[in-house]
Amino acid sequence: MRYSDPMKPDSSTLPPKAMIKTQLDGRFSDKAWRDVIAAMDRSYAELVEYQERLETQNAELQSMRGFLESVLVSVSDILVVASRPGKVEQVSASLTSRMGRDATALQGQKTADLFTDPAALRAALDNCRISRAPVTIELELDADPSPMPYELVIAPRLDGRGRVAGFVLTGRSVGELRQAYQALSHSHDELKQMQGQLVRNEKLASLGRLLAGVAHELNNPISFVYANAHALERYAAKFETYFDHVADGASRAALIALRTELRLDRELRNLREAVQGAREGAERVRDIVADLRRLSADGSGEIAEFDLVEVSRVAAKWVLRGRAEAVELEHDGCDSLTVCGRVGHIQQVVMNLVQNAVDVLEAQDGGRVTLTCIAEGDKAVLLVADNGPGIAPDVQAMIFDPFFTTKPVGKGTGLGLSISHKIAQEHGGNLLVCPDQTEGACFRLELPVAGMAGKERP
Repeated sequence: MRYSDPMKPDSSTLPPKAMIKTQLDGRFSDKAWRDVIAAMDRSYAELVEYQERLETQNAELQSMRGFLESVLVSVSDILVVASRPGKVEQVSASLTSRMGRDATALQGQKTADLFTDPAALRAALDNCRISRAPVTIELELDADPSPMPYELVIAPRLDGRGRVAGFVLTGRSVGELRQAYQALSHSHDELKQMQGQLVRNEKLASLGRLLAGVAHELNNPISFVYANAHALERYAAKFETYFDHVADGASRAALIALRTELRLDRELRNLREAVQGAREGAERVRDIVADLRRLSADGSGEIAEFDLVEVSRVAAKWVLRGRAEAVELEHDGCDSLTVCGRVGHIQQVVMNLVQNAVDVLEAQDGGRVTLTCIAEGDKAVLLVADNGPGIAPDVQAMIFDPFFTTKPVGKGTGLGLSISHKIAQEHGGNLLVCPDQTEGACFRLELPVAGMAGKERP
């Protein structure tokens, strides 16, 4: 048996030379060569385009990587990117600086080992994995030199199919938040003290404006008592003369003549009137001092129940004491209306409202101030209205702003209405300008009625 070389064609199977020439001419014609070259050109162009796309995508990846690295370096809160099993993949520079360890040394470690309570963090990771929702927990970072409390927010990282591929942990130092809260609380306390001081200063300013009226009110009854005291002294001298004659054994006729001469019968009637007048004057002084003590009370005590009608009467009466201008004061509405609040503060609000109304009516004849107390559901309403020129619309928008006043320099501080508005809000009520007032100005003070303080309103 003969075996042929596979690399050499068998002469018995070769086609004739003419046929080979025809096949070669058909296979390598000019058209075939052009097609081959065109295909090579297209392949090369595709390779060049693909390489350009790869270079562009690589540049974008490098830019994104640099952006992420700059974020991890610059973020102030700690940040940890963990895998699904809970191992560290990336960390922020803030975490490495607070732990005193390099980022490469932390990669691959268990995230739970970074905190003092690993079990709590593992439970939080499991909860986040199951719920696929952020979880918030407070833990202590095992920082150098001592642990630091952090509020951690654990958010899941989802892949393209919506499965949890890992976690992102962000934490803010609770210690810094607590310090900020303490500073805020301290500032709030100082603000409350300053507000209380402003209330007291405004009250003292109001009391200072009323000193003339107070002096006049006290001077009248004291002068009356003083005059009656002189009369009583004169009456006492006459009765002493009469009793001395009685003690000396004077006759009945002499005593009758002496009684007629001294006019003891008339002086006895005058004595009773002098005693009654002195008592009325003393009671008047007592009432004035009692009202003054109520008005000058600090008013910063506990909230208590009181009669808004009586408080408004006393406050308005004090404003009008001793004023040369004839301003008519009217009371309308309820005879009694019990509300909750601090009596001293509400007195100050009413005094400010009445004082403003009286100042507006200073140069007007027939001035009138009307105080109306009404009950509207769970609210007690006090309306303080006057028949003055009213309030311009452009002023109403700024009337409760601190230090805003329409009075001349030296006549007002611009704090009365601002403080009154704040006091009303602190009492669970409100102070506003009546929107439908057609004549003069009207202010509406709303307060919770007794038994409704602190309760939710409809």
